[in-house]
Amino acid sequence: MDQALDSAARLPSAAGASPAMAQWFALKAAHPDALLFFRMGDFYELFFTDAEAAAEALDIALTYRGEHQGTKIPMCGVPAHSHESYLARLIRRGFRVAIAEQMETPEEAKRRKASAVRREVVRLVTPGTVTEETLLEASRPAWLLALVPEGERLGAAWLDLSTGAFETEALAAGDLPALLARLEPAEVLAPPGLALPGAVEASPPRDGARRLAEAYGVATLEGFGTFSAAEAAAAAMALNYVRATQKGEAGRALPHLSRPVPRGGQGVLQMDAATRRSLEILRAERGGARDCLLAAVDRTVTAAGARLLADRLGCPLAEAGPIAARHDAVAALLAAPALRARIRGALKGAPDMARALGRLALDRFAPRDLAAIRDGLARARVIAAALGGEAAAPGDPSALLGEAGGALPPLLAEGARALRPAQDPAPELARALAESLPARLDDAGIVAPGYDGQLDGLRRLRDDARGAIAALQLDLAQAWGVAALKVRHHQQFGYLAELPAAAGEKLLRDPPAQAAGDFAPIHRQTMANGVRFTCAALAGLDRRLSEAAEEAARREKAIARHLRELCLAAAPGIAAAAEALAEIDLHAAAAELAAEGGWCRPEITGRPDFRITAGRHPVVAAALARNRGPAFVPNDCDLSPGQRICLLTGPNMAGKSTFLRQNALIVVLAQAGLFVPAEAARLGLVDRLFSRVGASDDLAGGRSTFMVEMAETAAILNLAGPRSLVVLDEVGRGTATWDGLAIAWAALEALHDRTRCRTIFATHFHELTALTGKLPELIPATMRVREWKGEVVFLHSVAPGTAERSWGLHVAKLAGVPRAVLTRAAQVLAALEARAKGLDPLSDELPLFARAPAAAKIAPPPGEHPALAALAALDPDALSPREAQEALYRLKSLLDGAVPGG
Repeated sequence: MDQALDSAARLPSAAGASPAMAQWFALKAAHPDALLFFRMGDFYELFFTDAEAAAEALDIALTYRGEHQGTKIPMCGVPAHSHESYLARLIRRGFRVAIAEQMETPEEAKRRKASAVRREVVRLVTPGTVTEETLLEASRPAWLLALVPEGERLGAAWLDLSTGAFETEALAAGDLPALLARLEPAEVLAPPGLALPGAVEASPPRDGARRLAEAYGVATLEGFGTFSAAEAAAAAMALNYVRATQKGEAGRALPHLSRPVPRGGQGVLQMDAATRRSLEILRAERGGARDCLLAAVDRTVTAAGARLLADRLGCPLAEAGPIAARHDAVAALLAAPALRARIRGALKGAPDMARALGRLALDRFAPRDLAAIRDGLARARVIAAALGGEAAAPGDPSALLGEAGGALPPLLAEGARALRPAQDPAPELARALAESLPARLDDAGIVAPGYDGQLDGLRRLRDDARGAIAALQLDLAQAWGVAALKVRHHQQFGYLAELPAAAGEKLLRDPPAQAAGDFAPIHRQTMANGVRFTCAALAGLDRRLSEAAEEAARREKAIARHLRELCLAAAPGIAAAAEALAEIDLHAAAAELAAEGGWCRPEITGRPDFRITAGRHPVVAAALARNRGPAFVPNDCDLSPGQRICLLTGPNMAGKSTFLRQNALIVVLAQAGLFVPAEAARLGLVDRLFSRVGASDDLAGGRSTFMVEMAETAAILNLAGPRSLVVLDEVGRGTATWDGLAIAWAALEALHDRTRCRTIFATHFHELTALTGKLPELIPATMRVREWKGEVVFLHSVAPGTAERSWGLHVAKLAGVPRAVLTRAAQVLAALEARAKGLDPLSDELPLFARAPAAAKIAPPPGEHPALAALAALDPDALSPREAQEALYRLKSLLDGAVPGG
């Protein structure tokens, strides 16, 4: 977008431009921040700096077309029939594109004596307002996010134009990074005062609540929920932007959008941006989509189901009731494998009804969108029948046994009802649509033969001109009494009847009685050996044959629009059925995942429980299985009351980070409504999840790795509470040893005493194990290691106790550090360990409940002995034995070498 703005700033003056280029300058001035796709016949052409930017982005040839003010005009173009693929590449590069179409034919322009065909911008294509399949990621939503500041808070509204989803939230300004990380919006709207890189500047409308209510045709928003003023303003701003980008009819009408749902931020698991990045929930930390939680657990078979899974993993719940309802649905399908297979078979390849309905609502649809509604509703009926047990054979377990006498769990029962919309256009669509459909509305072959008699006649005329000519020739021969009559086409006169000279002269003198009405002969031309005639029937045939294809195309378009209206009239039911299909797909996929991996249903409680038996990391375990590596080693984790903090020590490469992340991810899966990779899990609801695992910096923001670590640690210490789960790795390792140890020590005490949250605290500071017994709810654990024949074997299992060594030199050896360096490092390590053996335990030096330092002593008057001044500054109660000894040495040196008054 910045490139487009820069291009607009460098445009030449429009003075002296040709009529067509004058149009281009006017339209470009109205859309300076977009590339202008200017329709010229069969191509969209770009000029000046637009052409230079597009040619570079698309890797297409840059040419020149004419001159303007003595300079050649840079130009590039893309074919109109395949422009979507080029649009997709530009949108992914961050450009916005204005589409300027020809609004009339050249003939119409001539009739009104215009010097150029009239063109208008019919649409502004932006990353957050695309609806075409080729421009969208099938399994991810395309959120348009609007933000409006209100004091220290923000109103946020986000919508997906392709599906109609629309939600809002009021949040603290500091929570914006977490919202951005959760939504990963395709485009962000923000007022100029809100500094947000990459955002599109937009002004919030006044009285957003009133404007929003008017858009939905209601007097008040109370029926939708409770919105803050900033939320309503953000929602109205998003709607205004959508209308402005759609232009034309689509811009004047409200797009297919659900009523905005105020989320309020309540009832969901809170995760900040750093936690989402650390846990790699929707994307891997390096940006890939493969090695993340979503990819590892996705067993959905529809695009809509995949989008719903991403949404639930990105925003897990924090209320026991709704979580249990999701688990009930998964459990029911897990217990009925035949039913699950039948449902998944019916869903496989199901079309994306939600996005098809969105394109129909915007009047930007293709014939295949109508087919998507037809086929999607047909699949819905099959699944509804399966859930109702209509086709179950006697004794078939697919008749959903369950504990409640075979009754469906509430979510599945609601879904089954939604799969049968009261207003169902599918039967009409099935009769109307051809079996094989063209890609575009302008192409023939949309409507099935036999659906419309008038269209069938036009098609016969269009497709069998020879037969129509032969039939009319026979009729004319009979009416005029001339067997030798031939119907031929003349370039100037069209279709004419050609008779031998004698027969023609006779017809001119004495036409037969039946040669009347449409068959009345009209003389056109006399030749040496023949005479040419026309008549109303011939003129009509000429007209019908020349117009038949156009009329058939218009008729097909009219029928397609009639079918579109049928779908839009049934839109609420279709949307509900599409949502139900996605929900059922997700539950069936979760059951399939649980069946193939032996995952368990987690028990969710309202107490501070946390007990996982034989837990596994879902992503690492999946990668090992995919690559046929060693089996994943499961581990228990118990952070129940009385042992809320696990102090985890052990070497690098032994699996500490994996253990930390796997327990956090089990919480995400459980509260998203999925089963979890463990033998058993009893989890008290987590309201906030914090993960600080791995090192990262923020060079663009001027923050070092250690600064980022401290900022994330500060957020945890300030925001975590008794219902939170915190996983921390290597706090304090980015600075000097004693600084880092001090920070880690104090942070661990704060998590135990003040925050009182469930915590896994991994560290290489073995000195922290001295807090065992001092902190009543701290339990030490270590990654097991075995030394065998001089080599170290990492067992990847967690055991009670503390690590004896860090094994850092062994890891360095595995990484390929030269032998000479390793030998020298071993010598230095031995010397440092020998020197440290005389130190007293840190738990004695830093008692947990140490008295606060005494107030600073008043400095002695000038002339007093330096030893007295040093003595006055000491606080004996705060000194360790070693510090007291050092203080005595200092005092003695002062007494031996100082002069009073000096």
